[in-house]
Amino acid sequence: MRRRVRAGERDAFAELYDQHAGAVYQHALWLSGDWSTAEDVMSETFLAAWRARERLHPDEGSLRPWLLGIATHKVENTRRGLRRRLAFLARQRRRPEVADFAPEVAGRIDDARRLRAVQDALNRLQRHEREVLTLCVWSGLDYRQAAEALGVPVGTVRSRLSRARAKLARFADEAAAEERADDVKNTAKATHSGNAGNAANAKNREPRGARGEMTGEAALAALPMREETA
Repeated sequence: MRRRVRAGERDAFAELYDQHAGAVYQHALWLSGDWSTAEDVMSETFLAAWRARERLHPDEGSLRPWLLGIATHKVENTRRGLRRRLAFLARQRRRPEVADFAPEVAGRIDDARRLRAVQDALNRLQRHEREVLTLCVWSGLDYRQAAEALGVPVGTVRSRLSRARAKLARFADEAAAEERADDVKNTAKATHSGNAGNAANAKNREPRGARGEMTGEAALAALPMREETA
């Protein structure tokens, strides 16, 4: 496959797209947190891969690390461009906001909420930690493949992934503590209002996190950390 892609065989490149487009899109989605951006990054990744095909090493092996490495750089370029645009808009005169009445696809509402929660947790990581986390945990690369994608030593991948796991576990604990505090506050408010029915329901409800479980949408980001990466 590598030799055929290097030689510019269009059939080989079509096979490459069919095999890895989904993985590239999902990787871009985890890094960017935006479906539209992920679609653009996927297209740009394969365009860049086609243009750089002659620089591809001829040795056999999966081309997924190479593609995910390109996608990682494309996402970072997109994030930098977005920051520049937001900074420019912040300097402009504010215009009245117009409500968006476009119909939402029902199945995407909950997915978007969950994705935002995970993205919020990922954004608290350093960029290098976030990249290695998405490559090793969600994109399924091993340490060597992730190192190939990022152009760093294997030991660097291991240390970055370890730090990312520790931080996400801490974020999940913090989210669980905040939810327990909210439960206590809501119960106290219901009791103070004198609404006996609501107060009784709040008292009878088992507090979330009572068994030491991680709770909350932010904890979704830490769940994959339980997986073992080769």
